[in-house]
Amino acid sequence: MSLYLDNNATTPPATEVIEVMRCCLEEDWGNPSSAHRIGIAARRRLELARTSFSNLVGCDESQVVFTSGGTEAANLAILGAFRRVVADQPDRTIVACPGTEHPAVLDSIERCRGVGAEIIRLPVDSNGVLDLEGFERLLDEHGRMIALCSVMWANNETGVIQPIERIGELCREHGVLLHTDAVQWVGREPCDFAALPIDLLTCSAHKLHGPKGAGALVLRKGVVLESRALGGPQERERRGGTENVAAIAGFGRACELAADWLDGERRSAGAALRDRFESKVLALFDGAVINGGDAPRIWNTVNIGFPGLQAQLLVVVFSERGLAVSGGAACASGSLEVSGVLGAMGVDPEIAGGSLRFSLARETTEADIDAALEIITDVLSSFSTDQRDHLSD
Repeated sequence: MSLYLDNNATTPPATEVIEVMRCCLEEDWGNPSSAHRIGIAARRRLELARTSFSNLVGCDESQVVFTSGGTEAANLAILGAFRRVVADQPDRTIVACPGTEHPAVLDSIERCRGVGAEIIRLPVDSNGVLDLEGFERLLDEHGRMIALCSVMWANNETGVIQPIERIGELCREHGVLLHTDAVQWVGREPCDFAALPIDLLTCSAHKLHGPKGAGALVLRKGVVLESRALGGPQERERRGGTENVAAIAGFGRACELAADWLDGERRSAGAALRDRFESKVLALFDGAVINGGDAPRIWNTVNIGFPGLQAQLLVVVFSERGLAVSGGAACASGSLEVSGVLGAMGVDPEIAGGSLRFSLARETTEADIDAALEIITDVLSSFSTDQRDHLSD
């Protein structure tokens, strides 16, 4: 039996999603920009998906730009918005974000440096939560020079939730655009874009039981982008190229399923499963800690540090036993490289190097958790003190 607790990396596509995509590939395979009936049928699929997505996130259909995924959406949001802001307001040359952001955001912001941006890394506390007092001081002193801030809504490694509404309010007071990477949020927690002081929101289909190859950017009305994909008028001239109709249709169906799931009280059940899981694991290993455990976290994510162990080795051992999880550190050039997220939080390198992320899905059951705990218990109990010391070498 295979147990999958790596749903922040990707989720299995829902059966209903696969069926919609199959129908598109077999029947509605036309170019949605074509004026004939075959093209119109594909366009209908595309716009139905746009409606489903808009209903899930609480925005108008005209505000949605479909992309190839969360990474492209973040690139378009950050680079496209920054270039346009600087063109209109040359004094706004600063782009700011915490060091706990996803590489899709960090690399996009770094690319802004090449077109004249000054980059500011926003400090976070030991849980990875933005220092609001420091952020407010920064805005008071330099707000008129800041073009864009980017803050992830729920962290992909720790699940820590940022106070995005307050951050947005502070940005708005100073005329600063706010982008949020909502890849881990959308479809797992309620979202009402229209009611929030957010200017740009990005997300990805494959994190909510949709397909890979589809994502979306939501724009506040009045926010204008410089397009990053040229060559066509698609997506209201904000992202050229023929749309991936099958993937987007699957994305739309995934949004409908997520909306139905969010309508109930099942998030609290998922949180209870997560809490039970982490308390059991903490009891198995002396010194184990929850990274970000003192901050609000999204219901499905737990990041546990096992001091003295190597995360990447644990990932392999668990995988061989039928349990899929992610490491909180990556092996690079023969050495252990601490996760950038945990590093920005100031986590002790010994803990960061042995940190694992366990992430649940909507379908994760109590039986799944029990089976995972059985594997984890067996593996951790096999490590004597001498073995732990050896693994940390």
